[in-house]
Amino acid sequence: MKKHLHKDTVVVHGSKGSDPYTGSVSFPIYQSATFKHPGLNQTTGYDYSRELNPTREELEKTIAKLENGFAGFAFSSGMAAETALMELFIPGDHLIVSDDIYGGTYRFFEEICAKRGLEFSYVDTCYLDNIKSAFKINTKAIYIETPTNPMMKVADINKICSFAKSKKLMTIVDNTFLTPYFQRPINLGADIVLHSGTKYLGGHNDTLAGFLVVNDKELAQRLFFIQKSTGAVLGPFDSWLMLRGIKTLAIRMDKQEKNALQIAKWLQSQKCYLDKVYYVGLPEHERYEISKKQASGFGAMISFKVKDVEYVEKILDRVKVISYAESLGGVESLITYPILQTHAAIPKPILERLGVNDRLLRLSVGIENPEDLINDLKQAMEG
Repeated sequence: MKKHLHKDTVVVHGSKGSDPYTGSVSFPIYQSATFKHPGLNQTTGYDYSRELNPTREELEKTIAKLENGFAGFAFSSGMAAETALMELFIPGDHLIVSDDIYGGTYRFFEEICAKRGLEFSYVDTCYLDNIKSAFKINTKAIYIETPTNPMMKVADINKICSFAKSKKLMTIVDNTFLTPYFQRPINLGADIVLHSGTKYLGGHNDTLAGFLVVNDKELAQRLFFIQKSTGAVLGPFDSWLMLRGIKTLAIRMDKQEKNALQIAKWLQSQKCYLDKVYYVGLPEHERYEISKKQASGFGAMISFKVKDVEYVEKILDRVKVISYAESLGGVESLITYPILQTHAAIPKPILERLGVNDRLLRLSVGIENPEDLINDLKQAMEG
């Protein structure tokens, strides 16, 4: 019997481990739109790349294996994955959603899905009572980000999934920030896991991708039909880039987390410039114990509030090692201004309630030397 492999081995070897036809250690890029049939009513298993492509198949099986799911699906972006996900629902369906979510998700739900008759209630999913209060007769699913973007809230996945099952609801978890290397929501009861693969899974700020991983055959069949019918699949070359990125996921996540903890502690000491630091790996974080219970790591995302809005422009203008740019999860450290970038689509009253204001900055910590990153932040603040 084959022994269970550790996750830092699985990320390197993927699903098949190599190309079964040639022995290529680097899984090949099958850059073909169509495949030749051996004869009438005969197939190699591959007919047309929108339906199935060998490179994308290896990637999809790899992400499913990493998440301990039944099947995985790769899309052309994280939002393409969300678009396919929402096709599981019909007009009149209601979803309970984390109130602190990526602004693009909110925009998609409210500006596109709502026009199709879907309803959304946004609540603080850190507290199960909020979810229970939002439940309605037409509720079909609970959609959570944990940790959330950008306030780093942490929901108790197992408790939410238990409640969802008692009401016959689907639980969907956006696992972009922690990846299956640090957190496996399906093991905690989730039905579907969502990723913006553009971020940590790709890891190099060079590829757009999105993933859905499901926990059972029925959901897999439904999503396979949606994926091939709507067509926003990940191409062969981007699938190969994702496979290559995933190979170093373990060492990147370990290094980025180590850097993030050191930087978060340093940021806490900058009381003359900062009001608060949000990082789930700090023992002071109110959901620290829950994070330890359901995840094996804390990730590398930090948000912090400066004391005065004038520090925002100073920091963004003066950072040199850290790049002022959207996105997150790559080997390069990036700093983002959520109120103008990632969360510009969310109404101001909601942002104010969440604490996303004009003094909040979000830092995606990369793999650089942490002292260089700290010195860069220091000179930017003091200059």
